Amino acid sequence: MADHDSAHLHHGFDYLEIPVLDIDAAVEFYGAAFGWTFTSYGPGYQGITTPDGREAGGLSLTGMVKPGGILVVLFSRDLSATRDAVRAAGGIITRDIFEFPGGYRFHFTEPSGHELGVWSFNA
Repeated sequence: MADHDSAHLHHGFDYLEIPVLDIDAAVEFYGAAFGWTFTSYGPGYQGITTPDGREAGGLSLTGMVKPGGILVVLFSRDLSATRDAVRAAGGIITRDIFEFPGGYRFHFTEPSGHELGVWSFNA
């Protein structure tokens, strides 16, 4: 019998739901910016599959998004290319690439107004 828990870290982040105002706009943005694909679970929910083939989260339709709160930070092997893809997909860079302890990152807002970050070891 396979160990179904082997891919999951005890107390590690396993699944992230992003509340969005417009499912179609969010699918278009995140697909273009990060290469995510989606599985529809009905009109108000899209499962997020990351480029490694793992369903790692979902987009959940909501009527209101509050700014602030937890900052989600993604990883990139090519920070400049990811920043350019975020811009091209319609994201707004709120803080361009800067150095922080451990590497470099930038922040952006996406179509529903959430601020996220992306980091890498190198700029």
